[in-house]
This record gives sequence, C-alpha cells and structure tokens, in this order.
Amino acid sequence: MENIRPAAVAGMFYPDDPQQLRRMVEKYLSVDSGKGEIPKAIIAPHAGYIYSGPVAATAYGRLKGAAERISRVVLIGPAHRVYFKGIAVPSCDKFATPLGEVSLDQAAIKQISQLPDVQVLDEAHVYEHSLEVHLPFLQTLLKSFRLVPLLAGDTTGEVVEQVLDALWGGDETLIVISSDLSHYHDYATAQAMDSATSKAIENLAPQKIGEEDACGRVPIAGLLGAARRRGLHVKTVDLRNSGDTAGPRDRVVGYGAYVVQAN
Repeated sequence: MENIRPAAVAGMFYPDDPQQLRRMVEKYLSVDSGKGEIPKAIIAPHAGYIYSGPVAATAYGRLKGAAERISRVVLIGPAHRVYFKGIAVPSCDKFATPLGEVSLDQAAIKQISQLPDVQVLDEAHVYEHSLEVHLPFLQTLLKSFRLVPLLAGDTTGEVVEQVLDALWGGDETLIVISSDLSHYHDYATAQAMDSATSKAIENLAPQKIGEEDACGRVPIAGLLGAARRRGLHVKTVDLRNSGDTAGPRDRVVGYGAYVVQAN
C-alpha cells in the first residue's frame, strides 16, 4: 500500500477545491513574465496564494513550454514547525494536493540519504507549507514529474550545496528554492531590505543575506554557491510584498522571484 503525504494547508494557503485552485494558478500564470531560456533553478515565495501567488507565478512563468523537458524537481525550503539539524527527507511515496498526487524520486532520496547531514524525518514534513504551496504550480506547468522534497533545518549553505551537487543532473532536473523575504516591517523598510537582498542574490553573495532578510536564506545560499561554481547567473523577475498584493502596508512580508540560468 502506498504511503501518501496528504495536503496539509489546502483550504488555508490555497483553495482546496481542485477547479478553483486550477483557475487561480492559471490566472496567475497568464500574466506575461517575459521570455528567455528555461531556467535551471528558480527562487519563489511560499505564502498564502493571495499574498505571494502573483509573485511566484512570475518565476514559474519562465517554465512555460518546459513540460517535455523537465521530469524531476528538487524542491528545497526552510522548516517552520519542527527543529532538527541538517536536511530532512520524507519516507512517503507521494505528496498529494487537490490537483492530484506527485510521485517522489525514491532513487534520488536514497542517494542523498547516504550523506551525513541528510536524515529521514517525516514529522518535519507533515504540516510544513514551504514545499506544498509550490506543487500546484508545478502540477499545472509540468504535468508529469518526480519530486525530491527537502527541508532545511539547522544547517549551512555548504550542506545544501553538497546535496544540490548530488542532484544537479541535466536539463531534466529543475531546482526550486522556497523562500519569502523580510517579515513584518513597514512597507518602506521592507522595500529597502528586500532590494538589498535581491542585489545580494543577483551578485551570488549569500554572505550578505542575514537571518532577518529571507527565511530560506540557507537554501538560497546553497543554490548561489552551486550556481557560482557553474558560471550561472541570477536575474530578479519580480520583487513585491504583501502590501502590493493583498495586505496592509504597516506590517508586510517581502516576496521575490528569481531565475538561475546560463545567460
């Protein structure tokens, strides 16, 4: 019998009705996010869709037409609910959302489980939203793919980079880093902080991203290190906050969308 991780935040972070969810994602993706090569990796936010969905879609929009090419997604986000050291992988066979089930790449998970900082830790994944909210975008764009879901706990960018090196693959593998930016500052302060963070990301300078700048700063650091060694570039495709999308401007959360590619 298959072991399936059910959706934990459907009906909260995004609609639990499949038709409503698909319409919402397709509406976000209908906005022109520009053209260019299919990125090797993207960085996108993980808040409730009404807040961060339009921003995430600008990164995911760069994957239009990639359904025949991308067959594996390495998805890394920060753990919000359970403390642990290192990287946590789940033991289940599939992740479910209202749009269906996504099979995990068991061979890849087994491969990285041999690394000293990677552990099987289902409790870290049970209620975590930072990975789940990306799945409907991926399911809408890619149709069929295998997933490697990774949660970063108390660890370093170097550890994440080691895992990414093991899973880098070729054109068939997409890397998705899940991260919001600054949290709960006034609008002007958030804009200044998030602009500085975006410059650090574009300059492949993770040492300039502090704990208050991005909740996924460790996964971001790992990706930037791997990108730097491979001669890849990062481009900001969107930078807004909840005050721009669906919230008040006295306490906002920042959201950025970025693509990592050769040119």
